[in-house]
Amino acid sequence: MAARRSDPIPTVEATESAPASSRRATRRAKPKTKGNPGAAVEQVTEEARRAMIAKAAYFHAERRGFAPGGEAQDWLRAEAEVDALLRAAHPGRPQ
Repeated sequence: MAARRSDPIPTVEATESAPASSRRATRRAKPKTKGNPGAAVEQVTEEARRAMIAKAAYFHAERRGFAPGGEAQDWLRAEAEVDALLRAAHPGRPQ
């Protein structure tokens, strides 16, 4: 059985009254992105989108054993998947 902790859990008041140097140590690190967290999605260029589609189409072809005749279907399926992912990541962005 775990031992009970004898010291009380610090309250908001106790944390706010502590010196700034000790408060900094308890703060959670913020993500390195500034501004809108979806900004990276907004900056997807057509070239980057095409590269994502090509990679996904390759994986589809790999799953079916690279049998000839399914390349167009692989591409269209990959295109639909990538576009759906981009829309889900940033719903307000027009496609």
